[in-house]
Parts: sequence; C-alpha cells; structure tokens
Amino acid sequence: MDDDGELFTIGWLSQRTGLAVRTIRYWSDIGAVPPAGRSGSGHRLYDATCLARLELVATLRELGVGLVDVRRVLEEKTTVAEVAAVHVEALDTQLAALRLRRAVLVTVARRRPGNEEMTLMNKLAKLSARERKQIIDDFIAEVFHGLNPDPRLVAHMSKTVPELPDDPTPEQVDAWVELAGLVQDPAFRRRIRAMAEYGTQAQAERESQGSAGLPESGLPESTGLPESTGQPESAGQDLAGRVMEHAGAARERGVPPESAEGAEVLNRILAGTPGGQHRPDLLAQLETGTDVRAERYWQLVGIINGWPPFPAHVPAFEWTITALRAHS
Repeated sequence: MDDDGELFTIGWLSQRTGLAVRTIRYWSDIGAVPPAGRSGSGHRLYDATCLARLELVATLRELGVGLVDVRRVLEEKTTVAEVAAVHVEALDTQLAALRLRRAVLVTVARRRPGNEEMTLMNKLAKLSARERKQIIDDFIAEVFHGLNPDPRLVAHMSKTVPELPDDPTPEQVDAWVELAGLVQDPAFRRRIRAMAEYGTQAQAERESQGSAGLPESGLPESTGLPESTGQPESAGQDLAGRVMEHAGAARERGVPPESAEGAEVLNRILAGTPGGQHRPDLLAQLETGTDVRAERYWQLVGIINGWPPFPAHVPAFEWTITALRAHS
C-alpha cells in the first residue's frame, strides 16, 4: 500500500490482517506497533507504515519469536536473520525432544511397563548426551579404579560410549534404558571389576616373564567383547575362532559337552594351543572371562550406536567351559 497519508482505524487493521483488535491494541500499548496518530475522539489511527510494521510483528510471532526479540528487531538492535538463526537452533532442540518423546511413547506402548518403570524410562531417555556419557564414565572409572589394565581395553571402552541419536528408534531407547540399568547394577559392576582384576594380574605376570599380548592359553581379554575390539591377531583370537567354529557347531548339533563326542570336539578346539596342556588353568581363565551380561553390554552399545550386530560368543564359550569341567 502506498503511503498517501491515509489513516486507518484499529478495526480496519483487524479486518485487513485477520488479527484480533485486542492483539493489535496490546502491541500498540507495548510500543511494538505505535499508532501514527489519534482521531478527534482519541481513537488510535494507523498509516501504511504501521500496517507494514504490524504485518512484520505478526509474521515474527507466528514463527515463535518472542516479543522481546521482536522489539529488538524493530528497534534495529538486531536483525531478522540473527533472530531467525537463534530460533532455528531452539526449534531443532524442541524437535529433538519431540522425537525422543515419541520414541519413548512407542517403547511404552510396545513394552507396557508399569508406572515406575515408565517413569524411569522417560527420565533416562531425557538425559542429555553429557549426562548419559557420565553414567558410562562412572562405570568405567569404578571398574578400573586402582588397576593398571591393558590400555587397549580401556581406550576401546572409552571410545565406544553409546551415543543416543537425536531421532532414536524405539529399539535404541529400549537399549539405552537397559544399558543404563545394567551399568548401574552393583552386581554387574563387581563382576566386570573381577574380570578387570584378573586381566590386570594376567598381564602383569606376562610382563614379568618378558612376554606381551594375550596369555599363552590364548584367552581373549573378555569373551564379552565384540570381535572389533581392535585386538591384534594372536593365539587368543585363534582359540576364540576355534571355539566359535567347533563348540558353536557342536552346540547347534546338540552334542552334550560331557559326552565322548564332546571330548573330541574339545580336543580339536585345544589342538596346537599350549594352554591345552593346562586345562584347569584354562578353565579358570575362561570361567573368569566369560559372562553373558558383559556380552550384552556390547550388544546394547551396538544397538544404540547403530553398529551391525555381531554373533553371540558366550554360548560357545559356555559349552567349552562345561566340556573342560567334564574332561579336565
């Protein structure tokens, strides 16, 4: 509209813009859209500049910009672009929160948890990335406190902290809730602590004997770790491979580990392994290093981080442990 000096009433502005009269009057009162003048009877009058200003205010408000920022734009203390950038960041945060809320609700609808568990799920899921990381950091710190474990293992655990994405799937939310409960379980912490103590002691013995890497028996640091731990090729991985190959196949065929056939399978597993000559020692090492919940830890981390699933190792190692007990 050209500014030809024509003045308009607040009612006309309301009809033109679709805004309520009380809204225009409020914005006038706070100085966002001051009138151009008043009629002889004291009614507010607006010109074309006021109309343009009113439409700008209405647009900013529809986009969620607060009145404080609106006034800063109108007073040229900031620009629309700067305000928009701030609000884009705020909207991204809100959208992430909405996506997370949706994922939690989908999980609740699927699992049908009790009220207490649902509250816990919501609380854990809404933690910030820093707060979630702190839960894992506290777990790692307690497990390795005062020990001198293999730096590869500590580095691997520290680098593979679960990172719940901004748009998690219900499975990722479910995995995070389970993982948070697992690492805060005192019994699980004690079990992993015992594994870490055993590994630290074994490494110290190897170093005192001038050897490096995994123990001669070939025990991996933990059969609960995925294959992608970054451990170098070693006799331990060779043994783990034979366990997965022979014990895994025997277990699938239903071969009892205590049977004569089970003994033959065990011999194939230990063939060429120095530790096979010391079965009681190997049994103790496997019993210490094999834990289904340790493996579950890595499975959950993988789900949260979107890693490809890795095959379960623990069942094959448990079969081997039973065989060692029967044939040692």
